Amino acid sequence: MNSYLSLLMKIHIHPLLWGVFIIGIFTAAIKPLMILFVIILIHELGHALAAHHFSWRIKRIMLLPFGGVAEVDEHGNRPFREELIVTISGPIQHIWLIGGAYLFAELGWIQAETYEQFLYQNALIFFFNLLPIWPLDGGKILFLWCSRYAPFLTAHERMLKLSSGFLIALCLYTAVFYAMHLHLWMVLAFLILCHYQEWRNRHFVYMRFLLERYHGKENAISTLQPVTASANEQIYDVLKKFKRGCKHMVVFQANGEALRIDENELLHAYFVEKRVDSSLDELVSIY
Repeated sequence: MNSYLSLLMKIHIHPLLWGVFIIGIFTAAIKPLMILFVIILIHELGHALAAHHFSWRIKRIMLLPFGGVAEVDEHGNRPFREELIVTISGPIQHIWLIGGAYLFAELGWIQAETYEQFLYQNALIFFFNLLPIWPLDGGKILFLWCSRYAPFLTAHERMLKLSSGFLIALCLYTAVFYAMHLHLWMVLAFLILCHYQEWRNRHFVYMRFLLERYHGKENAISTLQPVTASANEQIYDVLKKFKRGCKHMVVFQANGEALRIDENELLHAYFVEKRVDSSLDELVSIY
């Protein structure tokens, strides 16, 4: 129980959110802001509780004026089931919140106006978060879906391209129907910045994925999937074929003989021995 309560110590309120609260006090708009704060907090705690249940490393829970982020120190080497559960555990909270708000309204603990406002904001955050745009929950689900059919690096780039298309469509829709909605434009600016940073750092994200595998963080994964390669293929090009959710055995032909190399040997050669440009047949001749 104490370990779960320790999650509360990881909650951080962004200075921008404090500024919004101060503005809300002076503009008499504190009630909708408090409703938004409660919904976002419960949403992010849903992610954090699920991640804590699977012993993920949670860095912090940051609450922003237009949402929140549960930051974890995991890099794509957890089982698909865990990743999906942690991702959907945020949106799931909005379902029971509807029932809780209805009960409070029936008991007379909240006014009808507050109840309607709560339902509106709860539904808005729920559906917005499920948009297939990175780093929203829908974008993370899109990444998982892409990862089922493609290697990690390819899936990551494909997800960002698809997500960018949806984001552009959302920006155009906003420009036509909500051109004067400052709050929405702030959210879109944040999403655009996230896309830019994620695309710029995509190779760094990929390296962290490989490093985590090398240090044994994929030990919860039991599925073994062979990767076919050619003898003259460089180690770096072979590593590009590594996927989430499974462990690999590299299979190739050399001198008419079928050979196998465990992924840990490739990762060791790449990260420790710095054999960046070596081919598979050169690696076999050394070992």
